[in-house]
Amino acid sequence: MSELAVKNNSFDLSLGLPDFSIDSRLREFLKEAADMGNHNYEPLAGNPLLIQNVMTFNINRKHSIGLKENEVTIVPCATFALYTSLRCILNQGDEVIVIQPSYYTYGPSVFLNGGIPVYYDLDNDFSINWEKLQNCISGKTKAIIVNSPQNPTGKIWSREEWYQLYTLIKDREIYLISEEIYDTYCFDGTEHYSAFMHPGLRKRTFGIFSFGKMFHSTGWKVGYLLAPEELTAKFRCHQQYISYGASAPCQYAIAKYLEVFDPSANQLLMQKKRDLFYELINKTPLTAGQRAEGAVFQIANFRAVSKTMTDVEFAKWLTVEKKLPAYRFPHFTIRNRIPIISGSALQRTMT
Repeated sequence: MSELAVKNNSFDLSLGLPDFSIDSRLREFLKEAADMGNHNYEPLAGNPLLIQNVMTFNINRKHSIGLKENEVTIVPCATFALYTSLRCILNQGDEVIVIQPSYYTYGPSVFLNGGIPVYYDLDNDFSINWEKLQNCISGKTKAIIVNSPQNPTGKIWSREEWYQLYTLIKDREIYLISEEIYDTYCFDGTEHYSAFMHPGLRKRTFGIFSFGKMFHSTGWKVGYLLAPEELTAKFRCHQQYISYGASAPCQYAIAKYLEVFDPSANQLLMQKKRDLFYELINKTPLTAGQRAEGAVFQIANFRAVSKTMTDVEFAKWLTVEKKLPAYRFPHFTIRNRIPIISGSALQRTMT
């Protein structure tokens, strides 16, 4: 979609690129890191101060997560963490359930690690049909990938849903890849509930988080992984041969910034943006319908624009004719909807 946008000189919303600056304090901490002169590798696990501050940040959540040092690993990015987590557990021919719609790297990451993606499609209201999900599980199932808040539906998994998932897999050797990179973007008073909080799931979970998403600094490429000590050891064994570590100056800056970061202010900022976008999109021929519970996306129905186009055709038409690329997700079977990232150009391009 980005290539098509460039070709047609379109306003590109197909990548998650913030159009506002990061906190000035975060920039100052990065300058401080550069001036300190430490430009060498950090330890494989990550900057010790950052690990400690990740532990403090998680214990201070409303739904508190207590962690040990050997359960936290600093990673270059969420995509790396997903790929390497799968690398730790998959053998040739193992199946991985992918809840759809999903981020586009999930299926390829499974395939590149010798696995077979098995797609479970959400119902129209984005709820989980547990009987249908159970039917996706076979003797070859090795893992399930869950994203909460979800890209692109904005769905947030509740405590009850994590417990329901556990009942499906508790008697099987099935791991959970839980991508929670929008954890600070939960709206309308909802607090993030991590899969890592469930005592049974915790023993088999790779929990993936992103400072790039949290601090609107996607180009810094720093995140963190939560996993029980046994899985952490496996993860780091593979990590040392793939990427080793993340940027040392960025790790230091993020460690210092976590000491002053206010997640509630971040949540409020993004909720206001969601509400504004929801209001604007409903002034176009698109229909937003259900408000996103979290993350930075909004699903829109485009049938008032075209009753015949598929989601692929509509996404291309929007890019070429209206100069506004939008996300289109593989295996997105809700065929009259398309996910769109919040953007100021939407209203004027659709009217």
